[in-house]
Amino acid sequence: MTDQIKVGLIGLGEVAQLMHLPLLADDRRFQIAAVTDASPSLAAYVAERYGAKTVHASAEALIADPGLDAVFILTPDYLHAPLLEKAIKAGKHVFIEKPAALTAGELKPLIELDKNNEKIVFVGYMRRFAPAFTALKERLPARDEIRHVRIRDLIRESQFFVDQSRNIVKPNDVPAELIADGRARTQALLRTVMGDSASPEQVRAYQVLTGLSSHSFSAMRELLGSPKSVAAARQHRGENVLVMFDYGSFTALYEAVIHDVARFDAGIEVLTMNQHFKINYDTPYVRNLPTRLEITTSDLHSTGTEIIGPFYEDAFRVELGAFHHSVTTGEKPKTRLSDSLADLELFAEVGRHFLTQS
Repeated sequence: MTDQIKVGLIGLGEVAQLMHLPLLADDRRFQIAAVTDASPSLAAYVAERYGAKTVHASAEALIADPGLDAVFILTPDYLHAPLLEKAIKAGKHVFIEKPAALTAGELKPLIELDKNNEKIVFVGYMRRFAPAFTALKERLPARDEIRHVRIRDLIRESQFFVDQSRNIVKPNDVPAELIADGRARTQALLRTVMGDSASPEQVRAYQVLTGLSSHSFSAMRELLGSPKSVAAARQHRGENVLVMFDYGSFTALYEAVIHDVARFDAGIEVLTMNQHFKINYDTPYVRNLPTRLEITTSDLHSTGTEIIGPFYEDAFRVELGAFHHSVTTGEKPKTRLSDSLADLELFAEVGRHFLTQS
């Protein structure tokens, strides 16, 4: 294989149109060779817009295309695991958006399948590739110096930002039956973890973990390792989540709130006895907004703040470079399937706390 990677995209919705398609088109290391979507009109539009030579009638046909080196799985989450299985068996490199699956039960057989896989499976946790995050990781103090960690996702959902910044094509030719089937299959998968007796709010809270919170849980694990346990967790209305992780010598507090205030306040803070490390992520739906790392240090007589950044490089672009590196060198990425399993196991543990909430 040459250094240019011929890719096929499965799923051409919001994240594909906002992020993956323009980034792939701008990067000479990649060629958008084929596309497919549940909407024939959207697939035809994207193929013309980005010069894809082939529009496949199904995901299965795209995965079987011998002219493709890699497959991007950008579909609704309930389709991730079955499509990933087919792509691995077809001998394709795979970029799959997080979560790699909605449940650990789906993912464990895929990890076994991937053990002897010569191709790369790369899970898209883009925040872990943001320059501010890697700067924090490089400067993070020793574990025994940490006193407290706070991680948060206090956000308004994407449509508010997207409507003001990009024109997203929203097709009207996806059959209503297919949409209804997708919702039903999603609920069925979520309930394999949460159980049939879980309330709709409890199931929704678990779904928030697999989507929004997966970025933060994954970043927390890379920085700190896995926690000893989930000390406590609560959810309200399905979209307000609070979790306390026990790390032995300190507690990591996670909070997620989805609301309609026009803000995107996501970040990580680490406290030692005399230092405060802080990074913030703005909405990814407006490209190239800056991120920075702030380190405040105090002693008995003075205090000061060092600012590293701002960084304007898109975390999705850095992530895409990491995928290319893995495919062309064979080096396994940090965001692999076994890494994703640790998140799903944490989600299930948090979900169990939701079920005992009075």
